[in-house]
Amino acid sequence: MHNATIDLPQLSRRSLLKVSLLGSALLAGAGLTASLSGCSASMPLAGFAVIRASDLPFLHALIPVMLEGAVPPQQMPQALAGTLESLDYSLDHLSPEMLKLTVQLFDVLALPLTRGPLTGVWGSWQNASTSEVRAFLERWQHSSIGLLQMGHASLLQLVMMSWYGRAESWAHCGYPGPPTV
Repeated sequence: MHNATIDLPQLSRRSLLKVSLLGSALLAGAGLTASLSGCSASMPLAGFAVIRASDLPFLHALIPVMLEGAVPPQQMPQALAGTLESLDYSLDHLSPEMLKLTVQLFDVLALPLTRGPLTGVWGSWQNASTSEVRAFLERWQHSSIGLLQMGHASLLQLVMMSWYGRAESWAHCGYPGPPTV
């Protein structure tokens, strides 16, 4: 009889520690690079309370992919602008610790040193195709690394709450709006 089992490598404590140390070193290096380059300390873009110029390329690539199917293509520019406005408002009203974590997430996604290995998008976000952004989201959603799964959930919640909190999104999902009192 033929043995059809597949021998998979076992994750030992030593392997887990090596992966954890490598991940910690990568994130610490990214944070140090971001802080030294002034990336995380940059000021909000004019017209925004929190969103910075370094965040916009990523958000401009991400939001249309997440809103795909909910927004007709001809209305996407207005939906993108409105979602950014709502997102900025939401970020401005987060607790200081949650805002710090969100800014760190945006920094990791903006920094070329970490963007490629963590997202699979090796070029700039401006040049990323819809399929590359979709692949990045799926990669993080189904990652075996809990931190990436949390990053995906955070991005999803931030964008969806920012869009579906707007009156122009309600017709698509059949919500008539809050009752008038």
